[in-house]
Amino acid sequence: MIVAPSILSADFNRLLEEVKECNNAEFIHIDVMDGHFVPNISFGPAVYKNLKGKVNNVFDVHLMISDPMKYLDDHVNAGADIYTFHYEAVNDVKEMIEEIKKRNIKVGISIKPKTDVKLLLPYLKDLDLVLVMSVEPGFGGQTFIDSALGKIEELARLKKENNYHYLIEVDGGINQETAKLVAKVGCEVVVAGTYIFKSQDRKKTIEYLKSL
Repeated sequence: MIVAPSILSADFNRLLEEVKECNNAEFIHIDVMDGHFVPNISFGPAVYKNLKGKVNNVFDVHLMISDPMKYLDDHVNAGADIYTFHYEAVNDVKEMIEEIKKRNIKVGISIKPKTDVKLLLPYLKDLDLVLVMSVEPGFGGQTFIDSALGKIEELARLKKENNYHYLIEVDGGINQETAKLVAKVGCEVVVAGTYIFKSQDRKKTIEYLKSL
């Protein structure tokens, strides 16, 4: 399992040190929220761009914003390695995918808990990552929504049957028990914020998730 600690749960007064404490994780997950697409505001590219080159993690940037196209280049310049936008936030999904690919970074798409996986069928062949939200996006520390398991399972089946290359990621309500559940149905990247950053031993918690 690839582990993506969500810096939304980190101490922003010592962000570099917090991320360095998670250096045994392959990714770091960067949640960008605009207060419009979701009812919360987090941060923009200026907050994480100074981490680039100081840590070795893949920058897994998740845009929970209404206009991901507008800010694409800002995030590319800040060091985004994966740019994940929400299916629900754009009118032309194909165009968004193409624009991200032009920047030579990986493209991801995310769906909210009530969005059907079938809506992604025309795009799966072009994606590097599919992020299944297992909580309503906007706030950390929420309870896992079980319907995410069926979506992960369906994405795993489609990937195998069609030889697609996307990674299946899940975000929301991840803890020791829910991590086991998502791993069992085919999740390949697990996002965890509170579970990692509030743990007594972050490296040990990350190693447990990696072992699933």
